[in-house]
Amino acid sequence: MHIKGIILAGGAGTRLYPMTSVASKQLQPVYDKPMIYYPLSTLMLAGVREVLLISTPVDLPRFRRLLGDGRTWGISIEYCVQPEPAGIAQAFLLADAFLDGAAAILILGDNVFYGKMRLNEIVRDFGGGGCIFGYPVGDPERYGVVEFDRDGRVLSIEEKPEHPKSHYAVPGLYIYGEDVVLMARSLRPSARGELEITDLNRLYLDQGRLRVIRLGRGIAWLDTGTPVSLLEASQFIYTIEARQGLKIACPEEIAFRLGYITAAEFAELIDRLPQCDYAEYLRRVLEEAD
Repeated sequence: MHIKGIILAGGAGTRLYPMTSVASKQLQPVYDKPMIYYPLSTLMLAGVREVLLISTPVDLPRFRRLLGDGRTWGISIEYCVQPEPAGIAQAFLLADAFLDGAAAILILGDNVFYGKMRLNEIVRDFGGGGCIFGYPVGDPERYGVVEFDRDGRVLSIEEKPEHPKSHYAVPGLYIYGEDVVLMARSLRPSARGELEITDLNRLYLDQGRLRVIRLGRGIAWLDTGTPVSLLEASQFIYTIEARQGLKIACPEEIAFRLGYITAAEFAELIDRLPQCDYAEYLRRVLEEAD
């Protein structure tokens, strides 16, 4: 099944003010890279090479300047304006022409994942319907929450419940079949005037077509929406990179290792970078590959 990727990088980022008064949340650094590199890398590692980035009219030109059309990384990046935030599920309506009947994997621009999720296998084997993830957290009341029965079947999904029925939160990563735009069109705005992703998931659940994959030990999901969580994410990435000497969410390296670009194209890409630690790391990757 052909699957295209969507990154939703809108919103006002008010919880990160005053940082977001000059650049969107998704352009803030998570240690040594812009935040947007992390969800983009997740999609690339999943084998997705056609990506649509949705953002505000003000921030979209900044994303274009940073990422370009993706050609140097062996992928395609298109852009779409979200005039005003109206819920995560709105992304599928905005992406209708881009998807053109394809299935979709949507990731939120402020979500950072680390660990062997085997997302490439999940995407490869995806057969339609809906597929979301459950991640154990200590404060599930802040998120959409999945309730399971004793056999692991999904019973319900609630958005920020006062009394959560489980400690499994739904992170900002969703996979849907070719009918996702049609399903999103059937949604009605919630009390806060938004098309809720939880309502979309419930539609698939009610039809018996929703799969929930539980993410366990060895996988990190980091939310970066507050100054504290942004700092924690940066410290986490720094610790891993410093210990291993390997970078996390480096699109150039991912493109090279997955064969999206050749060694010659990788070398040419590196030569265009300024003299910096990032470029030196990429040169080391190329030398070790040779």
